Amino acid sequence: MFKNYLKIAWRNTTRNKVSSLINVCGLAVGMTVAMLIGLWIRDELSYDKSNKNYDRIVQVLANVNTGGGLVTQASLPLPLSADLRDKYSSDFKQMASLIAMEQNINYNSHAFSRSGCYAEPSITNIITLDMLRGTKNSFKAPGTVLINESLARAMFGNADPVNKTIKLNDTHLVQITGVYRDLPQNSQFANMSFIAPVALLFQNGGDMNNWYNSSFQIYGLLNQGSNRQRLSHKIQNFLYEHSKDAAKPALFLFPMHQWHLYEFKNGVAVAGRLQFVWLFGIIGLFVLLLACINFMNLSTARSEKRAKEVGIRKAIGSLRGQLIAQFLSESFLIVAISFLIAVLMAWLALPFFNDVSGKDLHLVWTNPLVWVTCFCFCLFTGLLAGSYPALYLSSFQAVKVLKGTFKAGPGAAMPRKILVVVQFSVSVTMIIGTIIVFKQIEFAKDRPVGYNRDNLVSLPYNAIKGYSAFREELLRTGAVTGVSASSNPMTGIWSSADNLSWKGKDPNRQEEFGTVLTDPDFGSVVGWHMKEGRSFSKTFLSDSSGFLFNEAAIRQMGLKEPVGETIQWHGKNWKVLGVVKDMVMNSPFDPITPTVFLMNDHERSFNVINLKLRAGMPASAALARIEAVFKKFAPEAPFNYKFADSEYAQKFLAEERVGKLASVFAVLAIFISCLGLFGVASFVAEQRIKEIGIRKVLGASVISIWGSLSRDFVVLVAIALFIAVPVSWYFMHQWLQHYTYRTALSWWVFALTGAGAVLITLLTVSYHSIKAALANPVKSLRSE
Repeated sequence: MFKNYLKIAWRNTTRNKVSSLINVCGLAVGMTVAMLIGLWIRDELSYDKSNKNYDRIVQVLANVNTGGGLVTQASLPLPLSADLRDKYSSDFKQMASLIAMEQNINYNSHAFSRSGCYAEPSITNIITLDMLRGTKNSFKAPGTVLINESLARAMFGNADPVNKTIKLNDTHLVQITGVYRDLPQNSQFANMSFIAPVALLFQNGGDMNNWYNSSFQIYGLLNQGSNRQRLSHKIQNFLYEHSKDAAKPALFLFPMHQWHLYEFKNGVAVAGRLQFVWLFGIIGLFVLLLACINFMNLSTARSEKRAKEVGIRKAIGSLRGQLIAQFLSESFLIVAISFLIAVLMAWLALPFFNDVSGKDLHLVWTNPLVWVTCFCFCLFTGLLAGSYPALYLSSFQAVKVLKGTFKAGPGAAMPRKILVVVQFSVSVTMIIGTIIVFKQIEFAKDRPVGYNRDNLVSLPYNAIKGYSAFREELLRTGAVTGVSASSNPMTGIWSSADNLSWKGKDPNRQEEFGTVLTDPDFGSVVGWHMKEGRSFSKTFLSDSSGFLFNEAAIRQMGLKEPVGETIQWHGKNWKVLGVVKDMVMNSPFDPITPTVFLMNDHERSFNVINLKLRAGMPASAALARIEAVFKKFAPEAPFNYKFADSEYAQKFLAEERVGKLASVFAVLAIFISCLGLFGVASFVAEQRIKEIGIRKVLGASVISIWGSLSRDFVVLVAIALFIAVPVSWYFMHQWLQHYTYRTALSWWVFALTGAGAVLITLLTVSYHSIKAALANPVKSLRSE
């Protein structure tokens, strides 16, 4: 019986070549999209699962009271980890402090720049390392370092690096005691090329027991059976008891399974990346649904042609269940063919998809679970596509069919019309959403940043020996017009202060400010604009006790005439010298960070050298001159430079990826919808061929016939627009609320999408409409 079902299914599939091709193409595209999105979602949901103790790893965070509400901080004091481990040893199995940073690494005059971390030894017992050489326990010895496989290969080729000595940060000589396999890309520690002892940072001075240096991240491994929520409550006031900070930091534990998917708003973990998981999951389901709708529409549209087949089979004893099995077998055959094509398409599309999504996804066929998933996927798709046609076609009454009295009637077309409306509603909603995503990105890109990014380049400060001489020699090259040092680049604020006090401050409110340490030339190099007062100057020694605030800070402080005001900080009085116009230094989608600028001449306070390349000189020529000077002052360091405009562009990367992926899926959705519309238009034109012949004989023009055939489809698309516009407006309005600095929902987006949908509909149905209108009526009326 099953063999007979397949044989008939194959005959019906090959007999109706156009509709079968439309079904296979639509389902193949829909299944390809679903596969790619499925791989993406699997990767997102498996973040950090390479760690064996995934369910018991936590990060210690703190909610801090500020004027704007609760702010969640990951930066905490180094000694906190040891004290927590000692006091709550029954709950914490391991605790470790860690600070991540990019460092220069030297071996035999070869210089590399890699991201890694300085950590306490317990970190190797918290995160899972797959050791290729040496052991992770050797890391406990002082003066040692663990490196990953990529760094080992870059420095030593295929030679064994264990026991070799390298130099970290141009100062620390350390011995390699182990090599671990590169951590997976879907891991929070993916870029960790080395793990060095945190004690190295304090070899040249510094207090490892300093409770006021909040620069470290703290991770813990809970004991079996420890209750995370209860433990969070127990440690809540632990940091405040040590520091007595006015911000009253409240500690809590953040589980590893939420690190990647959640973010914090006013001290509460809310869906972050999880929104995109849901979004793309819904998109994948809907795109697959659109393809299934095509199958339903084309199957039911040709119901009259198969009515006699159903009637005869029922007359000779076929049960309805057997007919349903027959029609479902046709659906499964189409799905099987489509699935094979979809696998090929997904394999070919993966490089492009990885490039757009920023991932490293692969089709994995060695896992039995993958085969089970594929079978269930095909079964689900086959049932989704074939269930309605099977139930509909098998419901025909044999007596009416064989008497010739069966007609599908106007009511039979209603489900098809509803499905077409659903298709275009989904497609139009996706297109509107995509346009608004890109509109939001462009809106943020056009936001005034308050400084001049053109020709602004940054270099690492710690590589240079003798900054003053380096600066003078750079200026003599003629490649730069300005050089300055600062604690951070213009595209990020790396530190903050929350204990400033001024006249009129509310004692019950704790305000937080970003802090930037600069030299006197900083303002002229980056091109900031003074709103009032003056900038720092070399001629005034007292400027080392002066502050510059940005406008956002002044608004937060509520100062009417800030210049000349006295600010108290760390028991010292500081004068406000001026107010700088707001500059976008963090996220371009968020409000400006209230920031205070300090002039500092202590070299250990700086991390970045800012250069202004000479306008008119080719960047390549300018960089060549700068590199020559750089190598003179930092012969062992790699010449790493970053353009401010490129670093600023990185801030849009996540939104741009979402926009690009959504645009691809939206185009595919409209393509699948148009495929279905093309097939239904073909059937309608064929069904009305005699009507068109009579109209032509009676003198109807080609244009009037085209309009008559196209009108019904335009009405359906208009109804879809009526549904899609308010739905898309609601969801995109909700999405935009995540951004403080956001674009407006302009009417032209909806109007343009609506006009485009109608135009695409007319282009899709016009082929069959015009072909039918131009046909010779003699051929269609000959039998009459």
